[in-house]
Amino acid sequence: MASVFGKIVVGTYVEIKRSDGRIHQAMVTSLNEYNESVTVEWIENGDTKGKEIDLESIFALNPDVAPDEEIAPSPETPPPPTPTCVKVNKIAKNRRTIAPPKNDTPSRDNRVIPTRARSTQSQQPEPAPPPPSQQPAQPTIAQTQQQLQNARRKSNCVKEVEKLQEKRERRRLQQQELREKRAQEVDTTIPNYEIMYMIRDFRASLDYRPLTTADLIEEHRICVCVRKRPLNKKELSMKDLDVITIPSKDVVMVHEPKQKVDLTRFLENQTFRFDYAFDDSSTNEMVYRFTARPLVETIFERGMATCFAYGQTGSGKTHTMGGDFSGKNQDCSKGIYALAARDVFLMLKKPNYKKLDLQVYSTFFEIYSGKVFDLLNRKAKLRVLEDGKQQVQVVGLQEKEVKCTEDVLKLIEVGNSCRTSGQTSANAHSSRSHAVFQIILRRKGKMHGKFSLIDLAGNERGADTSSADRQTRLEGAEINKSLLALKECIRALGRNKPHTPFRASKLTQVLRDSFIGENSRTCMIATISPGMTSCENTLNTLRYANRVKELTVDPNQVVEGGRPNIHTVNQLELLDEEWLSISPQRDDLKLLCEQNEEEVSPQLFTFHEAVSQLVEMEEQVLEDHRAVFQESIRWLEDEKVLLEMTEEVDYDVESYATQLEQILDQKIEILTELRDKVKSFRSALQEEEQASQQINPKRPRAL
Repeated sequence: MASVFGKIVVGTYVEIKRSDGRIHQAMVTSLNEYNESVTVEWIENGDTKGKEIDLESIFALNPDVAPDEEIAPSPETPPPPTPTCVKVNKIAKNRRTIAPPKNDTPSRDNRVIPTRARSTQSQQPEPAPPPPSQQPAQPTIAQTQQQLQNARRKSNCVKEVEKLQEKRERRRLQQQELREKRAQEVDTTIPNYEIMYMIRDFRASLDYRPLTTADLIEEHRICVCVRKRPLNKKELSMKDLDVITIPSKDVVMVHEPKQKVDLTRFLENQTFRFDYAFDDSSTNEMVYRFTARPLVETIFERGMATCFAYGQTGSGKTHTMGGDFSGKNQDCSKGIYALAARDVFLMLKKPNYKKLDLQVYSTFFEIYSGKVFDLLNRKAKLRVLEDGKQQVQVVGLQEKEVKCTEDVLKLIEVGNSCRTSGQTSANAHSSRSHAVFQIILRRKGKMHGKFSLIDLAGNERGADTSSADRQTRLEGAEINKSLLALKECIRALGRNKPHTPFRASKLTQVLRDSFIGENSRTCMIATISPGMTSCENTLNTLRYANRVKELTVDPNQVVEGGRPNIHTVNQLELLDEEWLSISPQRDDLKLLCEQNEEEVSPQLFTFHEAVSQLVEMEEQVLEDHRAVFQESIRWLEDEKVLLEMTEEVDYDVESYATQLEQILDQKIEILTELRDKVKSFRSALQEEEQASQQINPKRPRAL
C-alpha cells in the first residue's frame, strides 16, 4: 500500500491548493492509507494550520512525487517491437487512464474479456487488431504521446470537478440524514424547531449558576434587576419558543433569531448584566427578598424608598407588585405591596423603632394620561401643585391609616378594582396607567419616611404615538414621556446631579421627594416575556434597564445630550411662546429630550410639547368652566331677586334695569373670556393632531 504514496514521506514539502485558489507549500505530517490521503501543515500569520488532502490533488500539483506505475500490456494486443517497448508501455498506461470516457462498456467487462480471450485463443483465433501503421513509427508515437498528455491534463481537471461534486452530494446527503434524524426526535409541528435546536445546543454549553436564597444581599442606592416569567397558556398554545436564558445570578441572555441574505437562519445572542437576574422559577418572595426588602429599613431612617415594576404589557408587572393571579382573581397577600407592608409592621415592633411612636398610612392612586385619580376615593380626580416651598402636593389625596397587613390588603383590593385597564395586542386585560401605592410613616403628624411602590404602564404603549385615535395618542405620549423622565430622574439620583427634571412628567412630579436627598434609594424590577414573539419588546426593556444602571456605574462618564438640537429649537418656535416662556415644565421637557436624542426625534419632541400644552390648557379650561358654573348659580339667584322685585306694584324700574344690565355685562365678559379659551384649546387640539402626523415612523423605538 505504501507504493500508492509514491515518493511522499513524512516531512516532504509539497504544493497544495487552498479553497480560495491560493497555492503554497506545506509539510506532510502523516500518511492516511485507509482513504488514500495525506495530512499537511503550514504556518500562516504565526498560527499552525493543517488539512487533509487526497493523493490525486497532491499528484496533480506535484507530478514529481507521483508513483511510477508499470502496467502489463493487454493480452489482446500483441507486444510491440522491442526498440519502442518503453514508449509503448507508457502509451498503454495512458490509454488505460483515458479509457473509461471513450469506452461505452463497463470496467467489469474489461476484466472479463481477457479471460475469455485466453480460453478461446487455442480454439479459434480472435481477429487481431490492425497491425501498426507502415508509416515511420517515430512521428506517430510522438503525436500520440502529445495527445495523451493533453488528455491527461484535461482528465485531472475533470476529476477535480467530479470530486468536488461527489463531496457536495455526500455533504447534502449527510445534512439530509441529519435533518431527518432530528425530525424524528422533535415535533415538526413546531414552527421554529430549527431555532429551538440552536437554542438547545447553545444552552448545553453553558454553566448554570442561578440566584439562590443563600446568595448575599448587596447594598445598592440604585438597584436594577430583571425577572423572567414562564411561558403563558397563550404562548404554549401557539408553540412559541423560550428565547431568554439566565445562566447566572446577574446575567440575562437573549437569543434573537435573525436571517441572512441567503435566507439562512441563525441566532444573535445578546448578553446583559444587572444587579440580580431572576429566572422563571423564582417566586415573588424571592424577588422581594433581593429588591424591596432592603429598602424597608430606609424609611425608618427618615429616608425615601421607591420600587418600580417596568416592562411590556403581560410580562408580569402587576403579578410581581400586586400578587399571584388565579384566573381573574388576584391573591394580594403574595405581592410586593403586601410583603413590604408585612415587614413594615414587623419593624415597628422592634425596640429601637417602637419608642418613636410612628403611625402608618397608605395611599393608592393612578396616573392616566397626565391626570391623577385617587383609587381609594371612588377614583376622584386630583390636582398636583407646588406650594410656596416648591414642595409638590397632591391636593385631595386621601391617606388611610392602617394598623396591620390585613388593612393594607383591603386597600389594595379596593384600588385594583378601580384601576384603568384596556385591551392590547399583548394582553386582553392590560394596565394603561401607572399605579402608585405608598406606605407613609408619620411621627406626630410630620412625615418620617415614605415607601412608594409603582406598577408602571406597559412600555410598548409608549411607541403608539401616531395612532388615529387621540386618546390612544395621548396615552402613548404620556407613557413615553413619563418613562423617559423616570430614567433621567434615576440617573440624576445616582450621579448626585444638581437638577432633576421631575417636572417633565406627572409621574416624576408626584415622586419628586423620592429623587432628592442623601437618604433616597430606588429599585427597578424589569419584567420580561420569554416568548420569541415578544423578543423586540424584551430587548427594548433590557436596553432601558441597562441604561438606567449604566450611568450609575461610571460617574465619570460625560453627560449625554450636552449639545442642543438645532432642529428641535426651530420646531419649538411653532408653539405658544407665552406657554414656553412661563412654564417650568417646558424646560425640563427640553432637557429630557436633549438627553435622549436617540429615542426622541425632533418631530416627537414637538409632539410632546403640543401634548403638554394641551394638558395644561385642558386643566385651565375645566377650572374656568367650573368657576363660570358657580358664578351662573349666583347670577340665577340675583335674577330671581330682580324678578320678584318686579312683582311689586310700585317697584323701581330704574334700579331693575341697572342691576339687570350689570348682571348681563358680567355674563358677557366672563363667557366671552371662556369662549376665547375654548377656541385656543380647540386650536391646540388641531396642533396636536398635526404634530402626531409628522412623527418620524422610524423613531422613537419603544422604550
